[in-house]
Amino acid sequence: MLNPLHGPRLVAALAAAFLLASAAPASAQAPLTATPNPKTDEWWVKLHEKFLGEAKKAAEDGSAKVLFLGDSITQGWGGNATWKEHYTPRGALNFGIGGDQTQHVLWRIQNGELDGLSPKVVVLMIGTNNAGSSPAEDIAAGVEAIVADLRQRLPETDILLLGVFPRSEKPDATREKLAKVNERISKLDGEKVHYLDIGKVFLQEDGTISKEIMPDFLHLSPKGYELWADAIEPTLAKLLGEKS
Repeated sequence: MLNPLHGPRLVAALAAAFLLASAAPASAQAPLTATPNPKTDEWWVKLHEKFLGEAKKAAEDGSAKVLFLGDSITQGWGGNATWKEHYTPRGALNFGIGGDQTQHVLWRIQNGELDGLSPKVVVLMIGTNNAGSSPAEDIAAGVEAIVADLRQRLPETDILLLGVFPRSEKPDATREKLAKVNERISKLDGEKVHYLDIGKVFLQEDGTISKEIMPDFLHLSPKGYELWADAIEPTLAKLLGEKS
């Protein structure tokens, strides 16, 4: 068994955790974005349980050199051709869940998804789903909380922290907000944390985003994933100790 809590029992436990988090006093220092919080949707619970199983297996055989952590943009790799070329040979794990905000990822890594793992690199890109409800400083605080937790749990692992990708067809207020997030989290760059902003590879010369790269101006096309892989490959190979 992966966990003594399964199915309805796990949903109930998550619901209780959600209520406790929601009942936290407004005066608490940490914003909601930096307060671990699960979702209670059955599909989300099942994905979390799936990741627990994958983590257990990888911990037993030591196969996972790389772990991708994030939301639907990360989940969207989905074992596509680019993933199979670049990451399957490295035993990479993809722990991306659609719709996740910083607080959800924080909860997941504090509740078993990292247990027993010792990847050489964690690739983290999160925050865009907080943009509609939180100010830039709170989104950045959520990313900072995740990085701090990763550093504590995986002290020997390098973190490849990606700037939040641009979104929207044209520059707008949301892009400006995410640029402010990236400006702040870029300051996390240091020992074992390697900040990399690859956002420009998704933009055309006039600053717009093409449907060829992001069909809905948020999620990546197969071509978009190729651009992502190519943009991080030199850094990733270096962190993994591979020849460039």
